[in-house]
Amino acid sequence: MAFWLARQRNGQDHDYIQRFDPRFWTVNFPRPMMASVVSTGPASLRVDCEFHNAGELAGLIWASTDTLDHPLAGYGEDHNYEHTTLRFRWVSDGVIPLDAVHGPTLTIEGRDANGDVRAWYVRLCNYATGTPENAQIVLPFSALQSGFTLPGEKVYPSDIDRMFISLVPTGYDPGSTAPLASRINGWVELTDITCEGERAMLEIGDVLMAPHGEQIATAYDDAFNQTPARLLRNIRALGYRGRIIHYLGMSHFFRLTDVAGSLKVSEDGALCEPAIAWHRSFFEQSRALGFDIIASLSYELFAEHCPEEWQQRAYDGTPARTGWVPPSALLSPANSDAMGYLHAVATEFVVLMESAGLPVLFQIGEPWWWVIPTTRAPCLYDDAARAALGGDPPVIADMRDLHDPARLDLLDAAGTILAQSTIDLANAVRTAASSSAEILLLAFTPTILDPDMPELKRANLPVEWAWPTFDRLQLEDYDWLTGGATALRRAAYQEVVARLGYPIGRQDYLSGFVLLAEDADTFWPPIDAALSEAKARGITQRFVWALPQISRDGYTRLAPSQEDKVQAFDDVIYPLALGRDAGVSPEFSTNVAVTASGHERRNSLWSDARLRYDVGPGLRSEDELGILIRFFRARRGAARGFRLPDPFDFSSNGMTGTPGPNDQRIGTGDGLQADFALIKNYGDGDDPQVRPITRPRTETVRVSIDGAETQDWAMADGGVITFGSPPASGAAIRAGYMFDVPVRFAEDRLDVTGAAFAAGEAPSVPLVEVRERT
Repeated sequence: MAFWLARQRNGQDHDYIQRFDPRFWTVNFPRPMMASVVSTGPASLRVDCEFHNAGELAGLIWASTDTLDHPLAGYGEDHNYEHTTLRFRWVSDGVIPLDAVHGPTLTIEGRDANGDVRAWYVRLCNYATGTPENAQIVLPFSALQSGFTLPGEKVYPSDIDRMFISLVPTGYDPGSTAPLASRINGWVELTDITCEGERAMLEIGDVLMAPHGEQIATAYDDAFNQTPARLLRNIRALGYRGRIIHYLGMSHFFRLTDVAGSLKVSEDGALCEPAIAWHRSFFEQSRALGFDIIASLSYELFAEHCPEEWQQRAYDGTPARTGWVPPSALLSPANSDAMGYLHAVATEFVVLMESAGLPVLFQIGEPWWWVIPTTRAPCLYDDAARAALGGDPPVIADMRDLHDPARLDLLDAAGTILAQSTIDLANAVRTAASSSAEILLLAFTPTILDPDMPELKRANLPVEWAWPTFDRLQLEDYDWLTGGATALRRAAYQEVVARLGYPIGRQDYLSGFVLLAEDADTFWPPIDAALSEAKARGITQRFVWALPQISRDGYTRLAPSQEDKVQAFDDVIYPLALGRDAGVSPEFSTNVAVTASGHERRNSLWSDARLRYDVGPGLRSEDELGILIRFFRARRGAARGFRLPDPFDFSSNGMTGTPGPNDQRIGTGDGLQADFALIKNYGDGDDPQVRPITRPRTETVRVSIDGAETQDWAMADGGVITFGSPPASGAAIRAGYMFDVPVRFAEDRLDVTGAAFAAGEAPSVPLVEVRERT
């Protein structure tokens, strides 16, 4: 399947939006407060805030540069606001009103007329008409003045990077971390948002990619600062349809309560108001656009707000921590309060989904017993787990090389506890749903089937998960995928099926992800290929993880084209023997530029030759002519390819010799890679011409590793050798084989006359090589 990393629009469809379109505002704020923004109509938005400390400030932001949307869907960059006016109706509650000290202020960041970096502070009340909590606000940028009162310093409107409206709670004390007397919930609505003047419109990408059959994942922790409408616009524009996996996150959805002077999650599972408002909008708009949402809840929780007794711990008391900064803790499957919290959170989201008219689709995301990465110590020893495991379970300090029966039994018991916790969570979702609920389980195979910890599956892939415990099993393996560990990936698929027994029609696949932008060019090709591989395995539900990286890197999946469908190939051999009279013409493409001095500059455009043949001179009889015509019609002229035995070059050993296992070096092992494509080298030295071999004769193929012939391989499509176990790092991989050339008829017409043929005149039957791999 084709894809594209679009860095910018280059002639793709575009449209225009009004500047300050409510879908494209964002929010930002310091923890522990929470805030969200949703568009409530074509010209309106709402911000919800939940304040805990006296010094907390939320910003409602408009940026001159779009850094969040996919390049094909983003709005155009424009820093000039001259002769432009923003108008809106302001209504608020729970935040300091317009006329108060520290009241809502428009902070404008940019540069002055001299190019020096500046910020201006425009009090909204100086441009408001009405009451402090219900006013009409008019902001003429060419006449704006900064300062507490007017007249003030004139704002330079021609070079603005971003602007934000500050929202603070009653009792605001700048810079203070002191807790408020009680939690404050506030909100602001901007309605009748209009922009007038010379620069009131912005160009915006307006692509609508054809549906390609893939689905997408996103997460609230990545999207809390954006409007749901903005996310869904990108998703639909990029050709995704069907289901969206929405990870509820581990750090932004919960309500916080004071526990002995420390803010912890509310044990009743209550959600904060900003998360409720955001998800209500997200679910309702998803349904309107025809998307179903899979709500994903994991066993992770932001460590700072997680009760100590809920957390998994290693034998020495070390708490389980992910590698994120700041880190998340892992909830103990044995702790009834922690699991009860997850049940309550799940129930809250079920209510929101059903209120929006969505079916209840619920994913239990990567439930596991954590293993400390540096020591490989499993986190099975929190107080609740110790009690559930007999009170004084044997110590496992390192998951590698375990053979002791008592410790293996301990892992089995831990697996039973984990499985029961997920079954209980699934039942809680089903109980909360007013009708049927579909439960999906997500497993991350590189961790739970790590070959360095072969017994970990006892605890983290428990047999109690076997089909049909859950409705669907979802797998992801991005560490192995982007690391090239193809053998481990395939072995994991087989082991999961053998252990849990989910039919292929009940399995989903998540492909991704690219953490760092600098890895985009390296990681997206295998991610895209894995989607096609999963489809070939029969996986019907495939998801790309995740939207933020897709937008950042411009990943654009393309739908199958008519050209893809025409690239048909019949795996049959040309039925007539080619004699020495047949013609063969290797062809390269080279640009040759002659300089004024007569010297040449040559640029080779093709890395491999394309072969052309004329097989007409090989025809010997009218019977053979009849065979040719039947074969030509069966191939529908030039539409379908086929194999051609080249009488001049068909072996890895020289041109026509008997192949041996050490003929051609096809790669070097790295301990992970299991797939090696057949090639043939022409020429000596460090820069031979490399020819891909895509149509080997399988029965002739012989393979060696470091000179020793091996049988631990299978032939995959496209001339790819797949090893059962990945060759060791540095091992030389060689192969010998005979091969055919993939060709097609060069033309849709076959010109042969009986009189000419009877007179001994050879017809012309041109063939051209089909490129199948570069």
